[in-house]
Amino acid sequence: MDATAVPTKSPPAAERVYLHVKSGVLDRRYEGGTLLTEGDLADAVGVSRTPVREALLRLEAEGLLKLYPKKGALVLPVSAQEIADVVETRLLVEQHAVAKVVGAVPPHLLARLEESLAEQRVHAENGDLAAFAVADRCFHAEIVRAAGNRILAHLYDQLRDRQLRMGVATMHAEPSRVAKNLAEHTDILAALRAGAAETAAALVEQHVSWVNVLARGEA
Repeated sequence: MDATAVPTKSPPAAERVYLHVKSGVLDRRYEGGTLLTEGDLADAVGVSRTPVREALLRLEAEGLLKLYPKKGALVLPVSAQEIADVVETRLLVEQHAVAKVVGAVPPHLLARLEESLAEQRVHAENGDLAAFAVADRCFHAEIVRAAGNRILAHLYDQLRDRQLRMGVATMHAEPSRVAKNLAEHTDILAALRAGAAETAAALVEQHVSWVNVLARGEA
């Protein structure tokens, strides 16, 4: 063993519980309506109940859970209003970003989008919906960041958890959506490469609006 190696510290107990529950909610291992108990979570992560309470309070503040004293924490379903709000915000930010970059697309953006598509194809082949949703979201985030407005990029980053949760939900509702997402991302990339502003904006609108399927109760 290298005597100069620095031991890797594990995250604090509350952080481990937080990450465990949050990842479970985002990838739908803990679906909306599931009641989580402190005891079960403590056993699952291997900690005492005190850090579990701390983590659940943090997740409640983020709007993912609702705490019920002496009962546990209820995983909140995604509401139709939340879906509509996320779609509206995404369209405002993403269509603006596409319009801003399409006239002179930075070469590094095209390269990153190609890499993201390659990552998505790997996750699609492996059937890993959670990883696919992350790569999917990164594809769009790259375009937003390339637009150069840090405030809008920060606003977009605040949608991350909701995007991931909804992305996994839509793919569970419609498994063919994985292939459709890949095709639509490929079309968006082609429109950016061609400098076709109107086409790119229309493709983004069609692609982002798909998540409204959840608001119609089809997930």
